[in-house]
Amino acid sequence: MHVLRHFYASVLLDADETIKALSRYLGHADAGLTLRTYTHLMPSSELRTRNAVDALSQGPQNHDHGPEAAHDE
Repeated sequence: MHVLRHFYASVLLDADETIKALSRYLGHADAGLTLRTYTHLMPSSELRTRNAVDALSQGPQNHDHGPEAAHDE
């Protein structure tokens, strides 16, 4: 059961779930416990930094931002 719980935490952290939410899902009373237990599973900040810079170099993305966007077309 412990391995399954660890797998669940790793999947959510890989999907950029917050420590606070993960802590709640796991039933931890303190998000600090969750962070201390699962911090080694968090994506590296270097990867997030590279992805953020790469996204900037690609320019603005064409996103639908709700009903207001329809008036611009």
